[in-house]
Amino acid sequence: MKPDAKIAIFKGRKIRKVLYQNEWWFSVIDVVDVLTDSANSRDYWYKMKVRVKNEDGVELSTFCRQLKLESSDGKKYSTDCANTEGIFRLIQSIPSPKAEPFKLWLAKVGYERIQEIEDPELSTKRTRALYKAKGYSDSWIEKRMRGIAIREELTDEWQNRGAREERDYEILTSEISKATFGVTPSEYKKLKGLERENLRDHMDDFELIFTMLGERSTTEIHRNEDSSGVDKLKSDAKAGGVIAGDARKALEKRLGRSVVTKKNFLKNSEDKKRLK
Repeated sequence: MKPDAKIAIFKGRKIRKVLYQNEWWFSVIDVVDVLTDSANSRDYWYKMKVRVKNEDGVELSTFCRQLKLESSDGKKYSTDCANTEGIFRLIQSIPSPKAEPFKLWLAKVGYERIQEIEDPELSTKRTRALYKAKGYSDSWIEKRMRGIAIREELTDEWQNRGAREERDYEILTSEISKATFGVTPSEYKKLKGLERENLRDHMDDFELIFTMLGERSTTEIHRNEDSSGVDKLKSDAKAGGVIAGDARKALEKRLGRSVVTKKNFLKNSEDKKRLK
């Protein structure tokens, strides 16, 4: 099962988490950072493992699994992660006044995941509510949610047809983006002045629509041609992007302006509200 990485928030502090085998696994370093306010969380974690092993004979690493999480440089690295049960065990070895509220928060996050497994619609509702709270319009949210569904459908096809590594997904996504917009996702983020933010969360209606067209076209090509292997998937991805790219160019010719823009959709919406 492919991991699904996200960010959780505890009292304004970010904790990276990844969905693995239907449960949340949390970055141990991030948890240590939140609970200890250490200047060097990695060093604290290393010394903590040594101390617990010497005192109790327990290997804390046995509660962890190495999973890939995005770092501050935008790249993904193998990181010590623990599930809810493992984090509870680690907390026992960290003297912190935040331990009890963190346990309650952790239990709530885990319970929400159980609810979402039993009723997947809850996850969708929570995502909608989050976008609404950030100031996005209902019409934008509808497109974004549809785009998420199309993206998930595409990555499922990739996984089933031979793309196993996260790097494969990046390469295939880049092929679609280059053919659709003339730029890779990383180049697009630079154009919009983004760093760690999600590119699609800062796209306007047309950008989202053409992104969906490129990805949905690619999915259908995979199925129609029963594609397999990264090389064939890459060729399909380019073809799907070309379909969306041709549609974009036709629209741009009629409108007399580019769809690919430096504009940040959410920021523009907030600016308009302030001017009213």
